[in-house]
Amino acid sequence: MSGIQAPPGFREMRLVLLQHGGMASLTGKTGLAMLRHRAGPIVAVIDPDHAGQSLPQITGIDRVVPVVADLAAALPYKPEAAVVGLAPSGGQLPDPVRHDALAALRAGLHLASGLHTRLAEDPELAAACWPDHWIWDLRREPETLKVGQARAAALPCRRLLAVGTDMAVGKMSACLALLEAAQRTGIPARFVGTGQAGILISGEGVALDAVRVDYAAGAVEAAVLRAAAALPEQGLVLVEGQGSLCHPASTATLPLLRGVQPTALLLVHRAGQTTIDRLPQIPLPPLAELVATMETLASWAQPDGAHPPVKVAAVALNTARLDEDQARREVEGVHQMLQLPCTDPIRWGADPLLKALLKD
Repeated sequence: MSGIQAPPGFREMRLVLLQHGGMASLTGKTGLAMLRHRAGPIVAVIDPDHAGQSLPQITGIDRVVPVVADLAAALPYKPEAAVVGLAPSGGQLPDPVRHDALAALRAGLHLASGLHTRLAEDPELAAACWPDHWIWDLRREPETLKVGQARAAALPCRRLLAVGTDMAVGKMSACLALLEAAQRTGIPARFVGTGQAGILISGEGVALDAVRVDYAAGAVEAAVLRAAAALPEQGLVLVEGQGSLCHPASTATLPLLRGVQPTALLLVHRAGQTTIDRLPQIPLPPLAELVATMETLASWAQPDGAHPPVKVAAVALNTARLDEDQARREVEGVHQMLQLPCTDPIRWGADPLLKALLKD
């Protein structure tokens, strides 16, 4: 198997999100991304801190889903599977989430998780899982691995890789917004998830942080080849970025560049951010320098004559912390600075980014 595949029927299942304490914080980014982008039904969200409140008021996400206190309160909405929507530090299952995960299994629900902790290997959880039901731990290394060989460079389709100035700036959301824009305009496109949220939303991909470093580029390469196989020559593969070259804890960008062999890059940045968000002692480089560095790195480790030099085609600017007027000023400022198309694809749509990407 060249990547992670969801259990049969998962894309259409009625889900309940285990979102305890994560409705208004970055620890809940997996579930929040699913609420924003998952096409299949989400019938309830469990968060005792916000039970009974309006999802749009809490999160700004325009989706009507009841927020309840526990699994018992979610069962009347007839969920078929529970999904851990948190990404807590260290990847451990918090006790309140474990309680509702166990209740979900005992009630006959399936369970999906992208945590580093393997829930299927927990004796109590495994014993509670009904026969013919599953616990899907998606954060696993693919079964068949090869080292990277730049094979994606020979693909005729376009390949976009999102690269960020920091972690959690919106790389996945920007790619999914581009996917939606492509689908509206009839452009054949596939999304390759490389983290837990992206895989849970799309049902497939490669959990890059579960792959041994020697095989990381090869695992990405295999996932891109798999996605491209379902596309015509004029198709588009959109690859979710991970981490950042600017972050001292991140090693993800290089294997992504090597595995994807991108034909274009999308720079993703949070408006006004000048340091690593959780390490303010580490400054971000000027955006123009980062663009030049990314383009240089993308040009290395390619076969001769693979394609024209790789460029940053556009900038996706995360303006979630700004009001409308501030956001528009920031977008215009980045556009003037870099002379690249720039917008917030979540706030105003990804059509300008897609147009820039498809420009020859």
